[in-house]
Amino acid sequence: MLLLAVCHIASSQDLKLNDQEYFETQGFNVLVYNNLFTGGFNDEKTAGIELIHHGVRTAQGGAVRLSNTPEQWDLVPSIPTRKVNNASNSIESVLRYDDFDFESRVVVTAKGRGVEISVYLDQPVPTELEGSAGFNLEFLPSQYWAKTYLMDERINRFPRYVVGNTVTRPNTEKLKQYKGYETYDDRGTGEFIDVLPLETGRTLLLAPDEPERMVKITSRYADLMLFDGRVLAQNGWFVVRSLLPAGKTGKVLTWTVEPNAINNWVREPNIGFSQVGYLPSQEKVSVIELDKKAKPLEKASIHKIGEDGKTTEVFNGKIEPWGDYYKYHYVKFNFSSVNTPGIYYIMYGDTKTNNFIINKSVYDKITDATSDIWIPIHMNHMFVKEGYRVWHGEPFKDGYLQAPPNTDHFDLHEQGPTTDTEYEALELIPGLNVGGFFDAGDFDIETHSNISVVQNFVQTWESFKPLRDQTFVDQEARHVVLHRPDGTPDILQFIEHGTLNLVAQAEIIGHMAQTLSNSVLYNYHHLGDAASLTDGLPYNAELGPYEIAADGESSGVKDDMWAFTSRNPSLDLRAATVFAAASRALKGYNDDLSERALTQSKRLLKEATELLASQPQDSTGREWASVADISTNLQLYISTEEQQYKDKFQELLWPALDRNVSFVILTALHGIPHMEASYKERLRPYVVKYNEYIAGLEEDNPYGVPIGLGNWAGSGFIVNFGTTISFANEHFPDIIDANHAYKATDWLFGNHPYHNYSLVATVGAARPKEVFYGNNRADFSFIPGNVAPGILFRKPDHFENYDDWPFLWGQNEGTIGGNTSYLIFGSAFKNLVIKKRLDI
Repeated sequence: MLLLAVCHIASSQDLKLNDQEYFETQGFNVLVYNNLFTGGFNDEKTAGIELIHHGVRTAQGGAVRLSNTPEQWDLVPSIPTRKVNNASNSIESVLRYDDFDFESRVVVTAKGRGVEISVYLDQPVPTELEGSAGFNLEFLPSQYWAKTYLMDERINRFPRYVVGNTVTRPNTEKLKQYKGYETYDDRGTGEFIDVLPLETGRTLLLAPDEPERMVKITSRYADLMLFDGRVLAQNGWFVVRSLLPAGKTGKVLTWTVEPNAINNWVREPNIGFSQVGYLPSQEKVSVIELDKKAKPLEKASIHKIGEDGKTTEVFNGKIEPWGDYYKYHYVKFNFSSVNTPGIYYIMYGDTKTNNFIINKSVYDKITDATSDIWIPIHMNHMFVKEGYRVWHGEPFKDGYLQAPPNTDHFDLHEQGPTTDTEYEALELIPGLNVGGFFDAGDFDIETHSNISVVQNFVQTWESFKPLRDQTFVDQEARHVVLHRPDGTPDILQFIEHGTLNLVAQAEIIGHMAQTLSNSVLYNYHHLGDAASLTDGLPYNAELGPYEIAADGESSGVKDDMWAFTSRNPSLDLRAATVFAAASRALKGYNDDLSERALTQSKRLLKEATELLASQPQDSTGREWASVADISTNLQLYISTEEQQYKDKFQELLWPALDRNVSFVILTALHGIPHMEASYKERLRPYVVKYNEYIAGLEEDNPYGVPIGLGNWAGSGFIVNFGTTISFANEHFPDIIDANHAYKATDWLFGNHPYHNYSLVATVGAARPKEVFYGNNRADFSFIPGNVAPGILFRKPDHFENYDDWPFLWGQNEGTIGGNTSYLIFGSAFKNLVIKKRLDI
C-alpha cells in the first residue's frame, strides 16, 4: 500500500542524456564519472556515479570497490576511459586497479525513469579479490537517517546514530597490501574489523516515507547488502553493495536504480542576501537562484518587523534578469532605497527569508569570534580553556621525530632520499614542540600555512593596530584562557606564538620543515582532544610495544609526530618574508625573538636565492618563487631600510605585474606606504588593469566575485578579492569602487548559490551554517569564528554546501590560513567602511 501511495507522484518523464553528459529528468540527475576519484586522499566522497535528487547530491561513490564500507584511504579505481553513447542513451567507463591488474567495465543506461547499471568483466575477479570486489553505491546518511527502508518488503529504519554489528578476523598479507594495515592497527591486535550488513535481499526501497528521497534498487544476479559505513569512520555513508561473482566473465552484475521524481517538481527559489545585514547607505542587491523551469516573477518585496511584532511591506521593486549560470537561472532584486534602521525580510512570491538587520553597526563584530575563539583554540602546544570547557590539553609533549627518508605521507607530504638535517631517521629533534597553530580539522603544523598565518597577523597589526584583548596567553606555563584579558593585544601574542615555531624550525633544523605531522594514520584521523593523540612520551625503539621505560621518560608506542624536513628553497623564501615582517611587529614586545627572526630572514633569503638559482624550476614554481622573493625583499626593506632590498623588490615586481596583475597586485599595494610618490603613479596602470578584471567578473557570474571551480570551494578567492579591493580603494579611490568589497561580504554572509546561510560560524547572522569540518566534526558542531571554504562546484554544473553533513572538507573545513585571511579582510573592510563615512 505504501508503494502504491507513492507511485502516483512519480513523473512520467524519462531520463535522457543531456549536453553536459549526464542523465537528467526534472527532479533527478545521474552523474556517471563526471567527477573522478583522486590519487591524493583516494575516497573523498565526491566521485563515481552520483545521484542529485531534487536538488541535493544524495548518493555518490558508485563503482567497483574492494571493501564493504570504504574509508578515506582505501584504494580507489582509476577511470582510464569514459564513453558517452547518445544513440544507446548510455555511458560506459573502464575502472582499473593497477595494484591487482584488475579491470571492469561499468555501463549505465537510461531505462525509463531510472538507470540500469551493469558490470562487465573480460577476466574473472583476481583470486586475491574474491569476496572483496563488489559494486557499491553510497547514500548520504543525513538525508536518510530516521527514514524507513524496505528490503524484500521487510521494514526497517535508518539509524540516526551509527549502529551495526562487526566481526574480527586475522590480518593477512593481502590486507596489509590493500589496507595499509599497519597504519590502521592502533593497538597491535593483529585483527581486522569487518562490518556486517544491516539487511540483505534483492530489492531495496529507500525512504518510501519521503517522496523527495525515495529510490528503488533491484539486483538481478546478486544479493544487495546494506551497510552502515559509519561503524568504522564517522564520515562513512550508508552503502548498498553486491559482490562480484568468482570465476565469471561477461555481464556479471546488473542493478536497476529507480528514483522517485515528483511530478512537476520545481526547486524552491534560493534568495541570496547578507545574513549579517546591511548598512543604511550601502548598495543592497539580492541574487535569486531559480530552477530553469520556474517562471521569474516580476517583483519582490521588503517587509519590516515593527516593535509590536507586526509586519509592514515597506518596498517592492522590479526583478531584473541576469541569465543562466551553470544549472540554474538568476535574477536580481535591488532594494538599496530601503535605508531605515530596523528588522526586515524579503518576500519573493510565497518564499520568505529569515530576518536581517539594517543598522550602522552590523559589521562591528564580524571578526570577533574568529580572533577571540577560533584562533586561540588552534594554538598548538598549549592548554586551552574556555569557561568550564577544556578545548584541548597541551599536545605533543613528546616532541617530533625525524621522518625517515623515502617516506610517502597520507596527507600528501614526502620525505626525500635524505633527511637534509643532522638528525637520523626517527631521532628526536629537540625544541620543535613550541608555538604554531593547528592547520585545520587536524592537528598538524603545515609550515606554509603557518607562514601565511603570521604574515596575515603582521599585516593586520601594522595596517590597523587592533588592540582587542580577550585572550589570556602564558607561554611559559603553556596556558590559554578564552574571554580573559591579560593586558596585551591578542594579535601580538598570536604573532609571537606563530613565530616561535617557525624560528625554532629555522634554527634547529637549519631550514623550514614541510610539516610537523602524524606518523601513523590511526592518530592522523583522530577526533577528540589533541593532547590524547599521543601518549606524551618520546618513542624508544629499545622498548616493547606499549611498554613504558622505568624512568617514565619514554615508551614503545609509535605514536610520535614526525618532522618532514626535505628542503624546499621556495618555502625558505616565504619564511624569510614572514621573519622580516614579524621582527618589526615583535620589536618592543619580544626583542629577543624579533632579533632572531630578522637574523633567520637574512640567512634564508641568501641561501634560498642561491639554491633556487641552481635548481630547475617549472613555470608555476618560478612564478610562486618570484612572488615570494618580491614579498621577502619588500618586508626586509621595510624592516631594515637597506637600499639593496628596495632595488630588488622593484626589479622583480614590475615584470611580475606584467605577467599576472591579479597574482601580485596586493603585494604591490602593500608597498605604497614605504615607497616614493613615483612608485604609486607607476602602479596606477596596473590598478586600471585590475579594475578591468573586476568588470569581467560582473559578466562572468551574477554575484560579481571570483568563484572557484576546483575541488576546494572558493571562499579564499573571495576573501583575497575583498582584501585587494579594500586596499586598492584606499590608495586609488578614483579607480576602484568600494562597492565591490561589499559583494565579497555579501557572498560570505549568504548571497551565494545553493543556500543563503552565512559561511562564517556565529557571526551576527540570523542563519549561519551550523556544521563545519573541524576537529569536533564528529559532534556535528562548529568552532565559533570558522570560515567555510563555501560553495563547492561539482562537475559539470552543480554547486553544493552541506549544512547537515560536516565531513566534506572541500566545502566545510576552516583552515588557519583561510581564517586569518578572513581576519585581515574583515579588518580592512571595517576600515573601508569608516573611511567611506558609512557610519559604522
